[in-house]
Amino acid sequence: MSEPPAAQAQDVFLRLEKISKRYGGVTALDQVSCSIRKGEIHCLAGENGSGKSTLIKIISGVEHPDSGSIFFDGQTPRHLDSTESINRGVQVIYQDLSLFANLTVAENIALPRVLARKAIALRWSEIQRRAADALKRIRLEIDLQETVGNLSLAQQQLVAICRALSGDVKLLIMDEPTTALTRKEVDILFSVVLDLQRKSISILFVSHKLNELFEVAERFTILRDGKWVGTFEQRDLDARKLVTLMTGQEVASDAFWPGLKDREVLLEVRSLSKRNNFKDVSFQLHRGEILGLTGLLGSGRTELALALFGMNRPDSGEILIGGHPAQIHSVQEAVRLGISYVPENRIRQGLVIGQSIGSNIILAMIDRLLNRFRLIDSMQRKQVIQFWIRKLGIKVQDPGLPVETLSGGNQQRVVIARWLATNPKVLILDCPTVGIDVAAKRSVHQLIRELSQTGVGIILITDETGEALNNCERVLLMRSGRFIACLNSAEETEWTIQSRLEKP
Repeated sequence: MSEPPAAQAQDVFLRLEKISKRYGGVTALDQVSCSIRKGEIHCLAGENGSGKSTLIKIISGVEHPDSGSIFFDGQTPRHLDSTESINRGVQVIYQDLSLFANLTVAENIALPRVLARKAIALRWSEIQRRAADALKRIRLEIDLQETVGNLSLAQQQLVAICRALSGDVKLLIMDEPTTALTRKEVDILFSVVLDLQRKSISILFVSHKLNELFEVAERFTILRDGKWVGTFEQRDLDARKLVTLMTGQEVASDAFWPGLKDREVLLEVRSLSKRNNFKDVSFQLHRGEILGLTGLLGSGRTELALALFGMNRPDSGEILIGGHPAQIHSVQEAVRLGISYVPENRIRQGLVIGQSIGSNIILAMIDRLLNRFRLIDSMQRKQVIQFWIRKLGIKVQDPGLPVETLSGGNQQRVVIARWLATNPKVLILDCPTVGIDVAAKRSVHQLIRELSQTGVGIILITDETGEALNNCERVLLMRSGRFIACLNSAEETEWTIQSRLEKP
């Protein structure tokens, strides 16, 4: 373990000494010290609520510490605000990207830099040039005139990275940069990161994808409950030790393969096709099975899930529920037949932001709470909400609070609770652990396993091959709208699956 950084060598770009921050009666950071060297790829690790976001806000000048000191190249600024932080060479790519959906790619990349000069007139040729140069730095091919709102989430992520790299960067902070990226796009990003490192630019990664971090990070600073746990060289850690340090608990990583012998087939899909989405898809889902489905971005996996949920009507093929042909032309029909779907983007598609936690839980089964006067039975409503909060272990002070006050893991449980309340036979989970921390991810995995043991058939769509291998006995691989393999998890590794997916 590295020492808590004091005034070390001249190769340190950023040094934090005994940083503390309180919000009311809550201590977000407690005497945290760390350093980032010039040209270093550094990982900031910790669970949600560990203080990572607060520390990033302090480094970037968005928040001010209650005590402690910050040094850039050995100098401490008199007043560190966001402008001063940028002038010192700090750029942050936040998880929400902060892009303008109605502007073009070129405008999103170049305008912040051009406007910072406060010029009276804008030269569009300069905007185009700056944007084109930024795209070249990460070998990205996107039409500069395309509106950002029309891009995929992965493409938007790369545009945000280009924007950050368009200025004079000394420290680039990346908050969950690979969440929506394919493996090939991650490789491109890491190639760019290594190139930046060779130019003595420091990188601070915040990510829940631990395996990716071990590919590039040289040192890890770990926070837990707002306190500094330690700064470690990469060679002194492995994924299990890192998780233990983050959570304070020993972690078991046993695979869950309950066996499918003699289990009833809940759902059968025969030669299902949808033009430009998927073609000739066939598979079976058994009672109590967790069936993995993985594929690169654009493989058609989400489009297939939406077809099963009545939101993307197929052109041909057959869907059978319990051995009987089913026509699923609407969400209402899917729910009636016992199929529920938890979407990938829980903020945009899964939750009703601004509504209460309780209202979000009962949304899909509200018609079952109506009394004979077609009014909601308030007592029954309260009982249903409390039941699912207890059953799924949702950590909430008051179900009347807005759902956005919950952590990512608890938000995901609210979305799952909503659809479990409809009493499904088949539950489709589209990337249910994206953007949540290690402990929350383990908790969701445990919940999925418990649901399968009650007989619910689960289709687990995931980007993470390790997640599929540890939770699913069978894994379906999808590429360009077709199933290319059905694999036995016990016989595969993450590398063999990834290589199959990326094979031309």
